[in-house]
Amino acid sequence: MGFLTDDISINTIIGLGSAVSGDVHANGFIRVDGDIDGNLESTGNIIIGDKARINGSITALSIVVGGIVLGDIYAPNGIKLLSSSAVIGNIATRKLEIEENVIFHGHCIALKKEEEFNQASEQFSNEMSIRSKAI
Repeated sequence: MGFLTDDISINTIIGLGSAVSGDVHANGFIRVDGDIDGNLESTGNIIIGDKARINGSITALSIVVGGIVLGDIYAPNGIKLLSSSAVIGNIATRKLEIEENVIFHGHCIALKKEEEFNQASEQFSNEMSIRSKAI
């Protein structure tokens, strides 16, 4: 978890047994152990616990996933998929770590150089927008 060392104080916790319906926007470090039916966005880092379920896209500086995510994940500083995780969606990051037994179904952009990453992310985002509008 080398990319989570900058800010270790958790600002927001969605605990086990909690459920949120709608988009969540928060500043700082977020830990999710419950369920979210909506997009999750943070200005900092996010940890998705192994019992968490998210039906929506996730955007943060870095993300560690231990639970289930049905949606795209964007984290330029890094993404780590733990062995208990399942991700059905696309991933875009500059640093990717995947443990054994992870379920991942989607496209992945993982380019270390910032300029190449930004260009590829923008191009992929444009392509996905066009595909979503196609009949």
